[in-house]
Amino acid sequence: MSRTQRRVVISGLGPITPAGAGIDAMWKKSCEGGSAITRIEAFDASGFRSRHGGGISRELFNVRDAVPKSYRKATKVMARDTEFAVGGAAAAVADAGLLTKAAGDEPPTIAPDRMGCHIGAGLIAADIDELTMALSRSVDDAGDFDYAAWGERGMGNLTPLWLLKYLPNMLACHVTIIHDCQAPSNTITCAESSATLSIGESMRVIQRGAADVCLSGGCDSKLNPMALLRQQFADRIAETGDDDATAHEAVRPYAADADGTLAGEGGGILVLEALDSVRERGVRAYAEVAGFGAAQSDCSDTVGMRFAEDDPGLESAIRQALRAAKLEPSDIDAIVPSGTGIPDVDAADRRGMKAVFGDRLPEIPIILPIPVFGLCGAGIGAISVSIAAKAIEQQRLPARVNADSIEGLDAAAADSREADLGSILVFTTNLGGQSAAVVLTRIEEDAR
Repeated sequence: MSRTQRRVVISGLGPITPAGAGIDAMWKKSCEGGSAITRIEAFDASGFRSRHGGGISRELFNVRDAVPKSYRKATKVMARDTEFAVGGAAAAVADAGLLTKAAGDEPPTIAPDRMGCHIGAGLIAADIDELTMALSRSVDDAGDFDYAAWGERGMGNLTPLWLLKYLPNMLACHVTIIHDCQAPSNTITCAESSATLSIGESMRVIQRGAADVCLSGGCDSKLNPMALLRQQFADRIAETGDDDATAHEAVRPYAADADGTLAGEGGGILVLEALDSVRERGVRAYAEVAGFGAAQSDCSDTVGMRFAEDDPGLESAIRQALRAAKLEPSDIDAIVPSGTGIPDVDAADRRGMKAVFGDRLPEIPIILPIPVFGLCGAGIGAISVSIAAKAIEQQRLPARVNADSIEGLDAAAADSREADLGSILVFTTNLGGQSAAVVLTRIEEDAR
């Protein structure tokens, strides 16, 4: 079946955010205003530029509640990123009204060889507590780290399955095992663009007829010492004081005084499904995944922290997505951009949006998830697409927080409000220079 014939929709949403598991918790927090960013409790962050982030408490999410009883033993070898993916997949499958292998003896709704899986992952940081004993046994007589000692006795203090906990493909690995996804699967590791790229890949797999359903998205955790340190060294973290009530205000995307972002954890899994499959099952779909585009940008610093001012990468990704959706820039009713609050990334966002939308840009409402949930690396695209899909279904814009005014953009603080949303553009830019864009559209009544 050709790409132009087979249409792809979102039939299930499974975000995992500091608001909790599932789309209802995330949407409620998005619309009520305020922020889920709090003081970091997972470790002592007093030495970092920021002591706050978008953390997910054990009270809000426990992976053992998201897996079949027969699989709970495997949760012992899941990194936190993998736990979020497993929880997001369970929430998305339930939201889509699907039965999979996880349901036990019930026959699956979709044949396993017609269900794929594409999940974005970040650079999973090893647990420092797990490494401590191994490293302490790997020093020479002078107390310096010694590779020979590491090989002779240090590594022996790691559990035999230690490495399996931190491989990026473990997110998709556990999800495909639990739900018996036998169609094409993949792991994409492109920092903040990972989830958006994964959704694009799932779209194309379904379009070409290789699957009817795909579990897609991304998850990540930047709230651990190693990951947060990397973000601070990359000059991406905003400074916060000790006032927990106002710490989230440090994230001010596109503001003249933007200082950086705040790290988060989470992401989500979505169910992408062929429209003909949704019709056959008689279930609702949130929105159609109408277009996708991706591009690599030129970065003067070679690592992707600063895009070249004349780089057309983001513009190209957006235009590809619009062209695939058979839409013009004038058809877009809202945008969910990267919106990190990192000045150089925000500047690249502005240039790309201005190049595509021109003088109309200040009239297009901007949706900003990161000031509410934090920047959770490879998972942010899944959160952004989930919010866009829910906004289309509800015909409502979520609230925005923090900045009182933003020059040239409809991105200042605002209450949630009703809106006529036919098409929403979502795009992410990443630490590395890759941009990805997705266009979601409302499914008209005759196509339901």
